[in-house]
Amino acid sequence: MGIPLFDFAATIGKKVFNKDDDSSKASEKLKQHIDKNNPGVDGLAVTVKDGVASITGTAKDQAAFEKAVLMAGNAEGVKSVDASGLQKPAGQESSFVIVVEGDTLWGIAERVYGSGARHEEIFQANREVIENPDLIFPGQKLRIPA
Repeated sequence: MGIPLFDFAATIGKKVFNKDDDSSKASEKLKQHIDKNNPGVDGLAVTVKDGVASITGTAKDQAAFEKAVLMAGNAEGVKSVDASGLQKPAGQESSFVIVVEGDTLWGIAERVYGSGARHEEIFQANREVIENPDLIFPGQKLRIPA
């Protein structure tokens, strides 16, 4: 879909850390946020500096890699994610969408798959990113499985 995985809107997202937290505190809070619903990353380490979240570790597959990036990037205060230190096996990359005002998972599924009934596939592909399928927000980036 042409939407880059690693760029995010820093002014929106889930409030994980405070803007006045120092780098080490913000880094630890973001790591805890990802670890809470760890999508399959071993040896996870996170550093946040100047709005850039750097993630290292080993992802079990492409989906785990993408979910870890989305979990970090969809946090308020993160403008981009550097995942160059996050190892992963080769796999097919997903496409991505950015939620716009008025979107629902049903509407997104209709738009990308041609059938709103496939909304559950989008939720399952983003389970670690979306804790409640009724609570998505404008600017949030989501994985769209092939």
